[in-house]
Amino acid sequence: MKVSNNGLVSLIQNETVKMIKKKRFYVVLLVLLVLVPIFSYAQMKQAEDRREKYGTDWRREVQQAITDNQNSLGSDRVPEEWKKYRQIYIQQMKYYLEKDVNPAQPGGVSFTREFLDNASGLFIPLLIMGVGADIVSSERTSGTVKMLLTRPVRRWRVLLSKLITLLMFVSLIVLSTFVICYLISGLFFGYKGFSFPVFTGFRLVGSDVDISGVHAVPQWKYLFMQAGLIWFVGITVAILTFMVSVLVRSTAASIVIMMAALIAGSILTNMASSWESAKYLFMVNLGLTNYLAGTPAPIEGMTLGFSLAVLAIWAAGSLIVSFLVFTKQDILN
Repeated sequence: MKVSNNGLVSLIQNETVKMIKKKRFYVVLLVLLVLVPIFSYAQMKQAEDRREKYGTDWRREVQQAITDNQNSLGSDRVPEEWKKYRQIYIQQMKYYLEKDVNPAQPGGVSFTREFLDNASGLFIPLLIMGVGADIVSSERTSGTVKMLLTRPVRRWRVLLSKLITLLMFVSLIVLSTFVICYLISGLFFGYKGFSFPVFTGFRLVGSDVDISGVHAVPQWKYLFMQAGLIWFVGITVAILTFMVSVLVRSTAASIVIMMAALIAGSILTNMASSWESAKYLFMVNLGLTNYLAGTPAPIEGMTLGFSLAVLAIWAAGSLIVSFLVFTKQDILN
């Protein structure tokens, strides 16, 4: 067993070196290093505009936002689905006013929290897809997988080493996103705010907002919950990408398939409220952090537990398909 374990470790080390040589992970870091400062600067300009309009009175700004959203609820031009989001937003803002907590308190931690909320459903999954889409297909195209399989190593161990390596880089991407966001946005807004309270637990019941389960958590704890949910989404997307890379010989085709699925999920999330069966699609369940923020689910009846279960089933099924196909198909020809 000791020799076997050492053999797996060697395979993982080999896959890690190959992943680093592809420089996909460095591209991900470069994308973050370019985009985060742009977003931070845009947020800073927006904050400056609000200060010019409302001064330092954040309560007046929140009151105006509540009034504007309340007025829009009576408009026939606003779709009913959007009204649900505005109803819960109004209730959230009233709750922050009642507790005398500024919901838009500037800071690097607050920016990171908002960025992760917005990036969890599409942006981060796309980064992960870009790293994992060719982990198997590229070696089949170049022929290096044939050399690897001529060694006295079981196929499932070769595939397992690739999977473990991919999951390691998924964890690195999630961690890097948090660190880069915090360090860069801190230059614009400061590095304080870990103890700032964030309210979570808002629920939409019919047309009413249930605040019975609302409670405050420090922002550092909220970030950890966010990171855990995003990591779970990243693992699921990585495993699905891994399966596509096993099934499809072309790297370009793998990228197109996963990109289309992720973008379609973003569209379906906004359109699938009347298609109840869509809640069983993995891409409709990627916005796990929305449950923390209190955003209404894309389809009525969806909960955090339901979405976690759906993603886990998709991931488990993808793993089974990946290993069955890789160990049985004729790769050497």
